[in-house]
Amino acid sequence: MKAKNLIALDVFCFNHNIEISFVSSLQQNGLIEITTIEETNFIDVSQLQQLEKIVRFYNELDINIEGIETITHLLDRVNVLQNEIIALRNRLRLYE
Repeated sequence: MKAKNLIALDVFCFNHNIEISFVSSLQQNGLIEITTIEETNFIDVSQLQQLEKIVRFYNELDINIEGIETITHLLDRVNVLQNEIIALRNRLRLYE
């Protein structure tokens, strides 16, 4: 993994005014992945959008980690179902 695709966890937490322990809790619940290089924790850029969404749930809506886990699971399920609907519509167009 290239270092340019990583953001230091402490920098992210400082910029978003959150505790590192919160992000560690997210990792323990399987919501994000943290990469450790030479005793420094990093977040992959590809997870940045998801992590910022989680931080907004936590800070602005005051949702706990269990609630965030439920919400992200349901949102992922909705995305899967929407993709399935699109695929079915495309198949249906072939028969029209």
